[in-house]
Amino acid sequence: MPDIAALVVAPDQLMPRGDAPGVAIEQFAKLCLAQGDSWFTIGGVPPWITTNLLSHMVFSERACIVNCAQPGKQLMHMVDTLRHRRFLQLLRGRTAHKWHVILLSGGGNDLIDAALSPPAAPRANRLLLTAAEWDATQPAPARYLSAEGWLTFVAHINAVFDQLLIERDKGINATTPVVLHSYDVAVPRNAGAGFGIGPWLHAAFELYAIPLDDRTELAVALLNGLRDLLKAMVATRPTANVWLVDTIGTLTRALHSDAGESGDWENEIHPTRGGYGRLAQRWRPEVEARW
Repeated sequence: MPDIAALVVAPDQLMPRGDAPGVAIEQFAKLCLAQGDSWFTIGGVPPWITTNLLSHMVFSERACIVNCAQPGKQLMHMVDTLRHRRFLQLLRGRTAHKWHVILLSGGGNDLIDAALSPPAAPRANRLLLTAAEWDATQPAPARYLSAEGWLTFVAHINAVFDQLLIERDKGINATTPVVLHSYDVAVPRNAGAGFGIGPWLHAAFELYAIPLDDRTELAVALLNGLRDLLKAMVATRPTANVWLVDTIGTLTRALHSDAGESGDWENEIHPTRGGYGRLAQRWRPEVEARW
């Protein structure tokens, strides 16, 4: 089986303006449309200190990935017809192509945003509990989690994903396979991406005064919860042609005490080049099974 690196291009390269060079996608056996967060774009400043997941994709056939992703893009914005018209144009508009697979990276930013909801917010609008709300009879990390907030989060992710599927099914890509992923365990630590970007989970746990010894297990609980949510989302839509790449357990965890690159992580929530390469290996069989 040959190993052929996928070509990743921006939408402007697919639809060039003026004298800008374009990409003839007809030369590729497989075409993918990608949308998502910083795991599909950049995970550090300056951008060249790490790469992204798509740049490490290797397949047995020549594949072109048209990448609409932007750093920090939240899942709910993927179907925003006013702000992200190019993605929707390529998905089901007049400039749409018939894609073999839609690649999706989303949910992680939503989880972080929910964890960063201020302590003064209603319990239904935040994932974490204040120290005054901790139940000492509950074991860690359960005592730190808002059950009401988690239900809100689950409803939000499901509603947004359903809207994405509605948009997909409006045009020529109706029922095209969608492949998304879980997020491996990011150890909460004071390791931002540079120039004031991040940290993320560390900042949330500082805000809620989570004890240091319980922070990694709390992150595990949140990310496992997101994985289980995505699994359930796929399982409850058996005819939607949606598939999950479960990446938990792929990467070597960072050390909590490290403020820079550690294990397979460039910073708190973004893998190194080698880490992305290992994640891409997990994606390959799932993607190739769908096209």
